[in-house]
Order: sequence, then C-alpha cells, then structure tokens
Amino acid sequence: MAMLVVVTEAVPPRLRGRLAIWLLEIRAGVYIGDVSRRVRELIWEQVNALVDDGNVVMAWASQHESGFEFQTCGKNRRIPVDYEGLQLVRFAPDPEEEM
Repeated sequence: MAMLVVVTEAVPPRLRGRLAIWLLEIRAGVYIGDVSRRVRELIWEQVNALVDDGNVVMAWASQHESGFEFQTCGKNRRIPVDYEGLQLVRFAPDPEEEM
C-alpha cells in the first residue's frame, strides 16, 4: 500500500464520483488515499476513460530517488519528462502567447 494523491481540473462529475469511491476528497478536485498498486491502476483506467476535456495528475509514494512517481492525463501545459531516470515537469508553450 502506498499514499496516492489525485488532482483533477474540469473533469465530469461522474469521474469525481468514481474517485470518491476509493479516495477521500479533501478539497474540491483533490483526492488522497492509501491504496495498493492494483487499485491505483484501476483508478487510472477510470481516469483515462472519463477525463473528457479536463486533466488529471496522479502521484504516489515509491522507491525512486525522488520518493514519488506521477503521471498525467488530459490537456495541460505541464508535461512529465524523464531525465536520466528522474521525473521532471516541462512547460509546453502557451498557445495564447504564440498568437
């Protein structure tokens, strides 16, 4: 079992309801819990199926050097990148600034 944090933005109520089944919503769109790897994978399947136009980041405790791992789903300027085994975040260009 490992600590899991899920942060949602502009997701459908149906997804928020599904997350609330397994995790505690401590703020609007912010969920935490202590779940197994299998449950984390099941939650991520639901996220991918129901995210629509919103976006989600999921982070969990791990044995990596940083002490955690994360993955994202949906449109967001923050893009995870692997840098020699370390997960970092890169910002994509703002489409409004390019106009």
